[in-house]
Amino acid sequence: RAGGCRALHPPPRGARGRRGRAPARARQASNSSSSTGNAASRASLNAGIARFYDDSSALWENMWDEHMHHGLYPGGRARRDHQQAQVDMIEQTLRFARVQQLTNGVDVGCGIGGSSRHMLRKFPGGRMEGVTLSPVQAARANERTQAEGLNGHFQVADALDMPFDDGVFDMVWSMESGEHMADKAQFVDELCRVCAPGGRIVIVTWCHRDLAPGEALREEERALLERISKAYFLPDWCSAADYVGLLKAHGLDDVRTEDWSQDVAPFWGAVIRTALSPRGLAGLLKAGVGTLRGALVMPLMSQGFKMGTIKFQAVTAQRPQ
Repeated sequence: RAGGCRALHPPPRGARGRRGRAPARARQASNSSSSTGNAASRASLNAGIARFYDDSSALWENMWDEHMHHGLYPGGRARRDHQQAQVDMIEQTLRFARVQQLTNGVDVGCGIGGSSRHMLRKFPGGRMEGVTLSPVQAARANERTQAEGLNGHFQVADALDMPFDDGVFDMVWSMESGEHMADKAQFVDELCRVCAPGGRIVIVTWCHRDLAPGEALREEERALLERISKAYFLPDWCSAADYVGLLKAHGLDDVRTEDWSQDVAPFWGAVIRTALSPRGLAGLLKAGVGTLRGALVMPLMSQGFKMGTIKFQAVTAQRPQ
């Protein structure tokens, strides 16, 4: 599972209907046993992801507040203001993607809505939709957003089959959710589908290192990623080059990527120290076995970055007008 993505191919253009579904006749012609197995596997993965975040989100919010993603530590230099580091990560991502305004955006894998609220404060008059598999996260995101009087709405939905019409969002934002996607090609397909002409797609995600043609991850790398994946409910990992290939195959413009691995290197050490504090340990015990299991593999994330196996990548592209 952690040995790298299978071949990634977008669906043929012109074979998509409203909300991205293939025509019924084509669906019926697919291999039924394979489809059933894939659907069952994806449902099981989604249930695990939802349960993990239902159990752990309150603890994370209590310790780190509204942003559920890496912070920015330029050049790998340590800093003490970790929550501001997370805000700085959003700001760097917006600069990287050249986002200067927001009319109607979607936060894919929205957590408790932190990124969305930051952008709604930054771009008054904008609107954000958000999707997450976790009912707890969706409810908390709506509660905090409504309390601030911001124009955002969050719901439980699968990012691989979003409940939105084609081409409705001028910004499609995914901050550390791509790693949970069971089918990276379908994930990119959905991002492209809901993006409006001229709109911007932004993906910030954990990847494995880029591989040379014919190269595979080493056995120790696969073993490391497998242990992380089991704790965090991650399917196949892929590389930044895989994302670039998928976006280019959709005909998108201005496809760019940057490796920010060094700039997030201190983050996991900070998370581990927080988890080992008296308040953190008490919260872990209260949150349950799944959250505790995730805490126990946090040192492996730090190890993966040091090995160069895990990369923290930003990817962006623009849909042609």
